Formats: sequence, C-alpha cells, structure tokens
Amino acid sequence: MQAIPSTMIHPHTELKFISNEVGYGVVATQFIPAGTITWVLDKLDREFSPSEFQQMESIYQTILDTYTFRNNQGNLVLCWDNGRYVNHSFSSNCLTTAYDFEIAIRDINPGEQLTDDYGYLNISFPFRGIDEGTKRKVVYPDDLLRYYRVWDNKIKKVFPRIMKLDQPLKELLAPDLWAKIEQITHGELELESILGNYFNGLPEHPLS
Repeated sequence: MQAIPSTMIHPHTELKFISNEVGYGVVATQFIPAGTITWVLDKLDREFSPSEFQQMESIYQTILDTYTFRNNQGNLVLCWDNGRYVNHSFSSNCLTTAYDFEIAIRDINPGEQLTDDYGYLNISFPFRGIDEGTKRKVVYPDDLLRYYRVWDNKIKKVFPRIMKLDQPLKELLAPDLWAKIEQITHGELELESILGNYFNGLPEHPLS
C-alpha cells in the first residue's frame, strides 16, 4: 500500500518552536531540493467568505486573521495542517504559484524553516517584518502588484525541475493539472503569472 502524506505540506517537515519573537515554524527534516512542491491546497482546507467572517465571534475572527491567507476571490483560506504555521520571510525559500500549490525556489536543508513571502497572500493590513537585512521592511496588501515579475522569474527558474524530482504531494494534484505542468515544462504552454492570485479588493499603498 502506498504511504499517504501525514500533511498536505511536504511530509519531510515538522512543527518546531523557533523563538519567542517568531513562535512556531515549519522546519525541514530532510533535504528538500529546489523545484519540489512543498504545499498543495487540498479538499480539507477550509474557505470562508468575507460575510461568513464578519458574522463570527471575535475569538474566531482573531484566529482567522492569524492563520489564513486570502485568495483571489477575497475568501479566507485556513489550512487544516501545519501549512498555517509557515512563517514570513522577505527572502523566502518557497513561492506560491497560480496553480494552488507552492514550490521550493531553492534548496532547503534539514533544520531550515520553510518560509513564504506574505506579500503575495493578500493580507488586509501592512505589517513590519523581522529585519533580515533586506531592502523591504514592510509587507503591504498590494505587494503582488509590485513584485510579481520578480517572483515569476524565480518560479520560472525552478519550475522545469518539477517533473525531474520525487514529488510526495503529486497524488494531491488533479491529473489535468499534472498534464498542464508537463506541457509547461516542455514549452507547450506558458507559465501563468503569480499575479493571478491577486485579490483586487485590497487597498493600494503608494511606493515609498
């Protein structure tokens, strides 16, 4: 019998306490090479509309504010597994795609956190991230409009590796999506931009 991943984030990960400032994070337990699919949106993830969110008690709203991201429809998506603990980094080692999965854009070593850039998660309000020595210090709701070309280029560099690597989460991808990945890899289809994830109802902030 084929083993089933324990989570819909990459199975070679675990939840660990990082620090008092950061809290918990998702850490690699084995080497994860660039081009590996690290997370897939699956049928157990929960989606909440803005009206559903507004009707909830404040305790639930706080939880959703903390652990969800917003999709391009403006709905809040709550990961049922450890994916909700992936922390932000201005130099993240994972990026989302236009296909409801994330990919490692560089090699991730054992003991290293898997990180996202919250700039593409359609956050509601700006927040100041931990200083990592990068030019960017603040995440804004409309960062996708500013940086999608940068993120697209990073994805394009590693996307062809998807077909060459062991992908523990492959069984979660629909056959037609896997066929599309194969067509993109062979140059038969153009890779869709991460900009397709942008929710157009977010406030825009002037560039500083």
